[in-house]
Amino acid sequence: MSQRPDLICIGMALVDLIIKGFDSEPISASGYRAVSSTLSVGGEAVNEAMAAAKLGTKTAILCSLGEDAAGDMIAAALSGSGADCSRIVRSSDHPTPVTTMFVNDDGSRKSITNTAHRYNFHPEKLISRFSDARALILGSLFRAPFDDPKIIHAVLSAAKEAGQIVITDTKLPNFRFLSLDDLKESLPLIDYITPNEDEARYFSGKNEPEEMADVFLSYGVRNVIIKLGSKGCLYKNREESFFLPACKIQPVDATGAGDNLVAGFACEILRGASPKDALRFANACGAICTTAVGAGTALKSREQVLDFLADQASSG
Repeated sequence: MSQRPDLICIGMALVDLIIKGFDSEPISASGYRAVSSTLSVGGEAVNEAMAAAKLGTKTAILCSLGEDAAGDMIAAALSGSGADCSRIVRSSDHPTPVTTMFVNDDGSRKSITNTAHRYNFHPEKLISRFSDARALILGSLFRAPFDDPKIIHAVLSAAKEAGQIVITDTKLPNFRFLSLDDLKESLPLIDYITPNEDEARYFSGKNEPEEMADVFLSYGVRNVIIKLGSKGCLYKNREESFFLPACKIQPVDATGAGDNLVAGFACEILRGASPKDALRFANACGAICTTAVGAGTALKSREQVLDFLADQASSG
């Protein structure tokens, strides 16, 4: 196994088929038009690992890929970004998942998943592959493999025993449905949880971001970041709460924006930044991501993000 990373990302790896400008009116009995179709690697763990590596953080990924062309594509993209791929599990037992994404003109999107997204990946049996990092991002809480309370608890317990900072991104469930009550033993092990507004509303049953955050805090999560898309983001713990507005940009595709935000936040926390400074940097990472099609296209480096923040400040 490679040298010790500062950050390791665990979770879903897939390929996104991104369709922009889909016209629902058929041009023939079986044909439709779209403005463009693009293949892009994706999955929260992949997006976060690629972004963190580009930001200069020593980053590894633990995920499962099929022995197929989609898996090769993901591995090549991760390696090209500078992420450590030595911990990836390759298996011929299942195909690499492919997600179809329909992207609207404003950058919002809808996705189609399939049964390949339920593949049999057991990170709780691979503790030595993730417990040596300073911090862990658990991508896709509530999605496979992290839609099983036993797997979640085993991974988070091992991470905390190893002294890791634990950051968990979230997704709405697609095959197996869990509630916060189902994870009541695991939630106190989480240092930062990062749902988007729809996810926070779904799991908390509340409509106001502050109230959503309070529900997660009541289950023992230490810090909550709610990603509010074009409205910005909210940070809250038991001592403080603050809101950061979104950066001023013209979005092209919001795919992976939240993942880039999470990666940026983790990288700056590892550099010793305060939560507010880390989230300000992270907010910029998410904004930059939306300026091109695909989750791993626009973000290039930490210097790019700092320049972007400087431009945002000078433009008011």
